[in-house]
Amino acid sequence: MPDLLLELFSEEIPARMQRRAAEDLKSLLTNALVEAGVTYEGAKAYATPRRLALHIAGLPAGSTATREERKGPRVGAPEKALAGFLRGAGLSSIEEAEVHNDPKKGDFYVAVIEKPGRKTEEIVADVMPDIIRNFPWPKSQRWGSGNLRWVRPLHSIVCTFGPETEEPEVIPFEIDGITSGQTTYGHRFMAPEAIEVRRLEDYMSKLEAAKVVLDADRRKDIIDTDAKNAAMALGLELVEDAGLLEEVAGLNEWPTVLIGSYDESFLELPDEVIQLTIKVNQKNFVLRDPATSNLSNKFALTANIVAKDGGTKIISGNEKVVSARLSDAKFFWETDLKTKLESNVSKLQDIVFHEKLGSVAARVDRLERLAAEIAPLVGADIDQTKRAARLAKADLVSAMVFEFPELQGLMGRYYAEAQGEDAAVAQAIEDHYKPAGASDDVPTSPVSIAVALADKLDILAGFWAIDEKPTGSKDPFALRRAALGVIRLVLENDLRLPLRDVLVQSLRRNLADIAAARGESALSDLPFIGKGKTGEGVVKDIFSMVSKAADVVLANVSDKIPETSLESGLIDDLLGFFADRMKVVLKDKGVRHDLIDAVLARGGQDDIALIVKQAEALAGLLGSEDGANLLAGYKRAANILRAEEKKDGKTFEGKPDATLLEEQAEKDLAAALDSVLVEIKPLLDAADYSAAMAALAKLRGPVDGFFENIHVNAEKPEVRENRLKILSEIRAAVHQVADFSKIAG
Repeated sequence: MPDLLLELFSEEIPARMQRRAAEDLKSLLTNALVEAGVTYEGAKAYATPRRLALHIAGLPAGSTATREERKGPRVGAPEKALAGFLRGAGLSSIEEAEVHNDPKKGDFYVAVIEKPGRKTEEIVADVMPDIIRNFPWPKSQRWGSGNLRWVRPLHSIVCTFGPETEEPEVIPFEIDGITSGQTTYGHRFMAPEAIEVRRLEDYMSKLEAAKVVLDADRRKDIIDTDAKNAAMALGLELVEDAGLLEEVAGLNEWPTVLIGSYDESFLELPDEVIQLTIKVNQKNFVLRDPATSNLSNKFALTANIVAKDGGTKIISGNEKVVSARLSDAKFFWETDLKTKLESNVSKLQDIVFHEKLGSVAARVDRLERLAAEIAPLVGADIDQTKRAARLAKADLVSAMVFEFPELQGLMGRYYAEAQGEDAAVAQAIEDHYKPAGASDDVPTSPVSIAVALADKLDILAGFWAIDEKPTGSKDPFALRRAALGVIRLVLENDLRLPLRDVLVQSLRRNLADIAAARGESALSDLPFIGKGKTGEGVVKDIFSMVSKAADVVLANVSDKIPETSLESGLIDDLLGFFADRMKVVLKDKGVRHDLIDAVLARGGQDDIALIVKQAEALAGLLGSEDGANLLAGYKRAANILRAEEKKDGKTFEGKPDATLLEEQAEKDLAAALDSVLVEIKPLLDAADYSAAMAALAKLRGPVDGFFENIHVNAEKPEVRENRLKILSEIRAAVHQVADFSKIAG
């Protein structure tokens, strides 16, 4: 079967856009072919700095003719119905439709839509100009006198079609003066001459001869292998960087690895500074000594040419730039070391964190207080925690972080260590941003945990206070990531954290800062306050409350200011947000969403670690035969209760009357319920959820026996009510551990 070869040859395409553009080209053309009735066996896209290429294998010579009968409205239907039918069927008048008869429904219109088969070449020639004109580049440009927008000036188009055994033909089309053909070009410097190509194998081999490696993954392998081999020859090893490797492969059509060096005096800089300087400015890889894991003064660079002098000039040029950039970095480093982190804190007043939440300095004050409150809960030293929170953002005004924002936190740690801060404080300055993603490490030092939790909880409470919550797929302030970070910090360190209390404190401080910075009127502007006399009263109450709230600490719970209804609404909403994030985390552990809902439905649940333990224990119970049968018995009891309570207009709560227990099965169940209720309470108080679930599972046999042998709606009203009370006790016993009504199945 025929194959299609397509190439769009242009000036250099930015490396970050190449792979996505190649896949876009593939999907756009293959989708257009399928829509036109042309199937294919396989397709693969390629990209180099100067070309996008696509090969589609196993195409038919053309699309098959189709005939479709589309049923329409009855004869005599209203004009609007007929007009809609004509538009959908592509008919110009009702006379073009056929009339069919249905013995039951009468006459109705049918549109017969026939599509003749077309040659594949014609279809490609029709769709390609629109694909090129409307290509989804992140950024594009016009050039010269033409109207075509492309990422960089487009020079030529290759488009050939045909079977392997025959000479392929060019599919002709033209766009903005560029006509398709079978001519492409090799490497810009080493083989710039025109090349005539036919099909993929011929195309790839001729490009290779013209110093162009078409496949980006192969270019990556060449760079990676050659760099590792060159490093090994020097007794060193490559510091791998997947993102840099992808970028460098997109910068070179014929990658050639060379080794450069810089003055050893620069090794006094932190390794991360050296690596980032060389990566950002020259797209080069650093090398290290495998014996010590310390960086060497060598680096690997990738050239897009095989130089006649062996690369001497290329290496020299890279070395000059690297040395200049490292000199700048050394200046930043030495300048920053002369300034105490403590003195940087006051400069944070000039940095706006958010226009509604004040400066970074105000945020540091909140972090310091909140972290100190969290410290006892995670076993951290309070003074060390306060110091770490105080200095956590101080490196934001350093020269090094201004140059390389990626190093915030890390540079703070280096400066803190150099200035004699406690090791736990220095580590917490770096760690307080963590975990920043699913693959990021979670801090384990108590001081680091306290400051990291405070940082994330303050962000969440602050943006909830100003009603800047995530919506749909939009989360500009990374609040989902912050919540997931809190959950991972708690779970992976097995912490007991009263989340609601901590969030209340954080919310109050954010409201206090809003009020202090902008006055009482600022609170009136918040979306959740409302307007009118009621809103004004809430403003005054909140303004009065937040002025005191900053002095309230979790260690002195009895002195806490009670929550207002406003706060409760915000905190409940925020806890719901955490619950949704917990479902994401537990999904990876194999725990179902409905089990989290069942645990949370008990109410008053704000301890993440305990919620997870309950959900996991519940999953264990329901995974057993006893648990599955108990769930079925609960649902049966709950359904009967719901129906009878609705019918009688009352609930059947209260202790069953032992004197009204007539049958052995109901006596057994009543006794089992008494025993289990007594057994479960201390287990739940001790957070021994596995044991509590095991105790609950003991009800399975008595519940089964009850439903097998007992008629609930007895003739005697008092016996019926007593049996319904037993069912109510089943429900109450089960709800001690989770609301089984939330569980699917």
